[in-house]
Amino acid sequence: MTALAQLISLLHLASPSLPIGGFSYSQGLEAAIECGSVHDAQTAERWIRDNLLQVQAQCEAPLWLLLHRHWQAGDATQVGVWNDWFHATRETSELRLETEQMGWSLAKLIAQMEWGTPALRDALAALSPVCLPTAFTAACVALQIDARDGLAAYCFNWAENQVAAAIKAVPLGQVAGQHMLRRLHDAVLDTVDEAARRADATPPQLSTFSPMLGLLSARHETQYSRLFRS
Repeated sequence: MTALAQLISLLHLASPSLPIGGFSYSQGLEAAIECGSVHDAQTAERWIRDNLLQVQAQCEAPLWLLLHRHWQAGDATQVGVWNDWFHATRETSELRLETEQMGWSLAKLIAQMEWGTPALRDALAALSPVCLPTAFTAACVALQIDARDGLAAYCFNWAENQVAAAIKAVPLGQVAGQHMLRRLHDAVLDTVDEAARRADATPPQLSTFSPMLGLLSARHETQYSRLFRS
């Protein structure tokens, strides 16, 4: 596969039109708005940047690289170990349901699109539940997408969904959202670099310490008025 063909496959996989439901989740942002921690463009950007660098970069992003590595090696056993580990780290029912629903939707799409080898699709179908990073890395390996490129797209897509949620819930203007997304480019790059460092360590340096996010996610479950499912 040529570099251009890989890029087109990556754009397809990271497209907001991918039918996995990412637009319906805010991952605690809506609860942060409700309690006043996020109330304008500046605080929304700080929230998203901090989540990239202090949450994604320390757990989900390095785990993403480990999953990509094991899919590429055809090691379904280790894929299952890390998939279960990630699922166990989701602190609230909303966060668990989010990764389960999006992972299931993407795994179903991979099967319907016949991406990758039958062995990869069978290994993915055998996981229950299947988490989003597990399904996304499987798709990247199936489409021959480089690990760092795939992770950059994954993190950018996460940031893009967060900005879209902030536009709706703060609320913010569309242009303000685009300015914010542009300023977050460096945070996405830093997240990929930090994730690579943590994934390459022996043992991998993964941290799930984000107590405020867990508390806000738990509060969101009983929030009076909600636009988002998390």
